[in-house]
Amino acid sequence: MNASISGSTSASGPGRLRWQLKNKPDLLLLELGANDGLRGLDPLKMEENLDQVLRECKKEKVAVILAGMKMPLNYGKEYRQKFEAVFPRLAQKYQIPLIPFFLDGIAGDAKLNQADGIHPNEKGHQILAEKIYQQIKDLL
Repeated sequence: MNASISGSTSASGPGRLRWQLKNKPDLLLLELGANDGLRGLDPLKMEENLDQVLRECKKEKVAVILAGMKMPLNYGKEYRQKFEAVFPRLAQKYQIPLIPFFLDGIAGDAKLNQADGIHPNEKGHQILAEKIYQQIKDLL
């Protein structure tokens, strides 16, 4: 089930998770936070939001794969480091699999992205789907 909402930030994660848990999922691919970064929001607040989601998943015994993100260079080294450090820190804390950079091999490639340069196009989504499948196939 795809529960994504275009443009949402990690702040919506805990509330949206409660709704999705009604479906009794076995596995959750948690890919939230990119919009926090693109808006320049505090990475520590993003971490709190994601931590809340992960804590609830653990309580409900839902397996999670965490999808990490990276920020473009123009966000500055300090912000990028703080933002990007959140994902491995949470993966380690909860002992869950981490996709270090969800858009690895897709981001920055004009042939794989829409005109906005940040959202994958059809070809980019095909690559993304194969990468996700490789991460979850042993869990299915």
